[in-house]
Amino acid sequence: MKQEDKKNLFTETILPFLLLTIGAAIAAIALEEFLVPFTILDGGVVGVSMIVSQLSGLPLGIFIVVLNIPFLLLGLRRLGWGFLVRALYAMVLFSVLLEVFAPLPPLTDQDLLVVVFGGVLLGLGVGLILRSGGCLDGTEIVAMLLSRKTSFSTGQIVLGFNIVIYAVAGLLFGLDRALYSLLTYFITSKIIDMVENGMEQGKAVMIITDESRQIADALYAQLGRTCTLLEGRGMISGQKTVLYCVVTRIEIPTVKHIIQSMDGSAFVTVSDVSEIIGQHIKQTNLDASESGN
Repeated sequence: MKQEDKKNLFTETILPFLLLTIGAAIAAIALEEFLVPFTILDGGVVGVSMIVSQLSGLPLGIFIVVLNIPFLLLGLRRLGWGFLVRALYAMVLFSVLLEVFAPLPPLTDQDLLVVVFGGVLLGLGVGLILRSGGCLDGTEIVAMLLSRKTSFSTGQIVLGFNIVIYAVAGLLFGLDRALYSLLTYFITSKIIDMVENGMEQGKAVMIITDESRQIADALYAQLGRTCTLLEGRGMISGQKTVLYCVVTRIEIPTVKHIIQSMDGSAFVTVSDVSEIIGQHIKQTNLDASESGN
């Protein structure tokens, strides 16, 4: 195997799963050693799972996997098998590690320390998982898909889901638990932003390729993203086609897979987008089947 092939194998396969493993372990520690013993909830599917686990007495990990399955299947069509494998790996490992850490005593019994350190660790773990192309919570997938069809951002939709969850938690476990949970959520969100640059952070992808039509059609069919076609000229290679596309961070692994499967010699750059004006980041209302028109 060539040195370049070994490097690609490490950066594209081994490293992402290593980060998924580390992220799942950190997130599991945050829940079992800080949040769960004091009934402080995470948001989304994990938060719902924590409520059901508290009420039923059954293991938390079981509910996290089972309740996430419909959301994973929903995201499969848009994000592809690569995302499904990474997300399922992270969720299953996270669930197993929750059971491993569950018998251990909490690291502190001070509510303020629980909220701060639990939120920081949870944000760090989830941020690493998102950065590696996986996820722990199916509501992120639903929110991302809904954001393409509405004027609301992914973050706003997730916040709406979580407010409902925390309201239910307040009725079941007391108002103070709901307020602590909401504070933990805000801390976690800020740490995720620092680690992963946020789910809504745009990424600009420039693709220099000889297979522009096939790649553009695949990006539209799988992700609902349109491309802008630019004409370029290489000093040595001559006339080239350049595709410009803006996607979200969680879609980058799928974009890379599409490009590599269609043009292994394509030259690709990915850069941060500090601001997006207009609806370019949203999915069009056209059906993916019309992408060839």
